[in-house]
Amino acid sequence: MTERTIPTWFISGCSTGLGRELARLVLARGWRAVVTARDAARVADLVRGAEDRALALALDVTRPEQIAAAVAEAEKRFGGIDVLVNNAGYGYQSPVEEGEDSEIRAQFEANVFGLFALTRAVLPGMRARRKGHIVNITSVAGFIGFAGGGYYAASKHAVEGFSDALAAETAPLGIKVTCVEPGPFRTDWAGRSLRQTTSRIADYADTAAARMKATAGLSGAQPGDPVRAGEAMIRMVEDPDPPRHLVLGAIGYENVTKKLAERLNQIERWRDTSLSADYPKD
Repeated sequence: MTERTIPTWFISGCSTGLGRELARLVLARGWRAVVTARDAARVADLVRGAEDRALALALDVTRPEQIAAAVAEAEKRFGGIDVLVNNAGYGYQSPVEEGEDSEIRAQFEANVFGLFALTRAVLPGMRARRKGHIVNITSVAGFIGFAGGGYYAASKHAVEGFSDALAAETAPLGIKVTCVEPGPFRTDWAGRSLRQTTSRIADYADTAAARMKATAGLSGAQPGDPVRAGEAMIRMVEDPDPPRHLVLGAIGYENVTKKLAERLNQIERWRDTSLSADYPKD
């Protein structure tokens, strides 16, 4: 592989979990990587010994000035970004009725608006070079709204819709877009990183509150392997015809395919009613 063909990856949210393991795998292949976290010290170990092809940068995606600085430094150092992985984000759970406005807005600032801003910052360079791949880490919740996770699901549904539009706009420019939708993986998502608003309304005890308790209780025992997830993402990016969606994990695959089949079946059952809403044809 020549210097010119060695890809440069820019990965947000590398302090733990999928982002950290993906960064480790990218660097192990001899590729270039910009690994970021809100505290750069937490990713310094990832680039140790590979300083000639790796950067550890502080990046809080809710701070526009940090986004601009990180992208500028990456492009100055490596000449461009080939793969952007929008991984930064976290989970927030509550019954919809009991959601706290400050928590909801913070969720969207990180999971949605931060992702939008980082993507916008990287697009000019990819567009100029007529190549690139944007990988947005969403979730099975990008397809399914589970009880207790309405606001998290809303943030991931937003990214899915954004990605559809982005793919339509950038495909003629040589820029690919993929959403990666993990199911439950053994990361800090359901542990240290998870934020919850305790449900106090008895009517939600068997729905939202029960699922919130189950989610926290599963932390550390999820079936998904973050290393295998990283390997799957690399295989996907290397494919000349990558998918628009990559669901990760058996639980994720089963839930997503079941939900989509149910949704299509329901739409078909109501087909006549749907078509009746048009003006009559002459």
